[in-house]
Amino acid sequence: MKAIVQDVYGSPDVLQLREVEAPALGLDDVRLRVQAAGVDFGVWHLMTGLPLIGRLAFGLRKPSNPVRGLEVAGIVESVGANVKDFKTGDEVFGTCGGSFAELAIAQARTLWVKPKNLSFAQAAAVPISATTALTAVRAAKVKAGQKVLVIGAGGGVGSFAVQMAKALGAEVTGVCSTSKLELVRSLGATHVIDYTREDFSAGARRYDVIIDTAGNRPLGIIRRALTPTGTFALVGGEGGGRWFGPLGRSLRAVFAFLFARQSFKWILGLVNRDDLVELTQLIDSGQVMPSVGTTYSLAQAPEAIRAMTAGQVRGKAVVVL
Repeated sequence: MKAIVQDVYGSPDVLQLREVEAPALGLDDVRLRVQAAGVDFGVWHLMTGLPLIGRLAFGLRKPSNPVRGLEVAGIVESVGANVKDFKTGDEVFGTCGGSFAELAIAQARTLWVKPKNLSFAQAAAVPISATTALTAVRAAKVKAGQKVLVIGAGGGVGSFAVQMAKALGAEVTGVCSTSKLELVRSLGATHVIDYTREDFSAGARRYDVIIDTAGNRPLGIIRRALTPTGTFALVGGEGGGRWFGPLGRSLRAVFAFLFARQSFKWILGLVNRDDLVELTQLIDSGQVMPSVGTTYSLAQAPEAIRAMTAGQVRGKAVVVL
């Protein structure tokens, strides 16, 4: 099969489109004919091997799995002997190890039936980003009438967070770049702030919940923009040092909020069957829809990662096979 693979850690330049052996099917696995694959920051971390502490899990000197890609939408080709929920021909979405490929192996527990009203490209934009947004909204206990600020509202996780908070009845303010203002408005944000022209913490407005998907604002600014008992939910954050990366800021936030009336939640979205089912219900009801900004061919996967890390994609970038 054709796949995007890497032999060493590094920039998108280390990625190559090559012919490799098709992955073996285990007893609890599902083999997919990949139709589309989402591009998320998890792919960047696996590609670069950063932060370095992560190499304990995915390979000290080189990636233990050379095929990139995590989010997937595709058609079931075959299932392992223990799999009862899916059959050949089913259209599914979820996560796997190596979705930038013609064929991929996924664990059945990280898949669900693709929403009928979504294309494969749209479905591939959902699993990790929407699960992370759902986790953030839950952890912050967003409810009707609250003022919610979403930083990075025009990106993958942020675009879902805006819609979910809006669906719960919150008054949502989105922070994004100039090129994404109209997108964020279209997602239902009541207010939109262009961070290149305006500081969201400079005015008198205070927020009950701040969901930060960018992870690069000083904690003092975040706390100043919160109400006295507000909640700060931090999603990832791609800054930080080579050893601990975004984990460093999360640890600093724990101590910064330790004795405060304000609360801190560190968000890690782990894809599972129950959340995929709930997301499907939100999509079927029309409350949430993925925003696919740009699609790329399999050979263009390195370009897709470059565009994502540069903040050039409105919503999600998706690789389409």
